[in-house]
Amino acid sequence: MTTAIQTLNDYFRLFDASRTDPQAMEQLLDLFIPDVEIVLNGATRNGFKTFMDTFYQYNIDIKHMHEPWELQTNGTYESRWAVCGMSSEGTVYAKTGIDIARVNEEGKIVFLENVQENQDAFSKY
Repeated sequence: MTTAIQTLNDYFRLFDASRTDPQAMEQLLDLFIPDVEIVLNGATRNGFKTFMDTFYQYNIDIKHMHEPWELQTNGTYESRWAVCGMSSEGTVYAKTGIDIARVNEEGKIVFLENVQENQDAFSKY
């Protein structure tokens, strides 16, 4: 379980760094299986790279803070988070929500759901 929590902590750390650091982006993408199931605003897609490419088209900078990941009875992990950022249009924002993740035996993220407190928060992605 320590491996899963370390992977999930690295996910938040590397997400923020990946905008300007190609090595961090490579390490971030390596945390996920290639066809990871991503759920945003109730919409499911597969693969994390396309999401990241799109995300950074709309955002200049971002910083996450998160509570410790907690193992749930169904085998997923959950963490409450807050994020502040600057959009590519130059406006600043702050959002909160919960991430729900599942990690396989190899320590790779196989499922990630982002549950926004504001349901329209990431509607562009």
